[in-house]
Amino acid sequence: MDDRLDFIYKRRSIRIFEHQKEVEKEKLQELLKAAMAAPSASNGQPWEFVVVTDPDKLAELRRRLNYGNYNATAAIAVLANLGIAKKESSFRFWIQDCSAATENILLAATALGLGSVWIGGYPKDDVTGVLHEILEIPADIHILNLIYIGYPAEEKPAHTKYEESRVHWQKY
Repeated sequence: MDDRLDFIYKRRSIRIFEHQKEVEKEKLQELLKAAMAAPSASNGQPWEFVVVTDPDKLAELRRRLNYGNYNATAAIAVLANLGIAKKESSFRFWIQDCSAATENILLAATALGLGSVWIGGYPKDDVTGVLHEILEIPADIHILNLIYIGYPAEEKPAHTKYEESRVHWQKY
């Protein structure tokens, strides 16, 4: 593996966090800058984000999300606001656009020494409904996911999931 890509191979879903160590606002802002550096269809940039650091809101998210009971000290909801999108193509590609922003957050978190885990939202109405309610997100805003962020309290080895059998050269 190429050492220059270590931050990619080291990115793993972290589910155990140091619950007393808060993520600095500056690091959260760096994650958001990385998110907004993502590509988007026709440069539509439909994304918005809700950053959660309030312990009570985080506790409510943990309590109410079936697959989101992690003790991180921060979370970022990745949203699409088609009302502010810069291009009409965002109506068709908001999922891809927000997924690219999500991946940038996950990779940047690893590069900054943080752990992260992506909690799927869309297309699960039970999850997006809870997020709409707890985070007071307007009904016309699409929710892609929630990303828990914190200082990792577990280590996982770097790896790739490369499988030569899934690669086709020149033709299928």
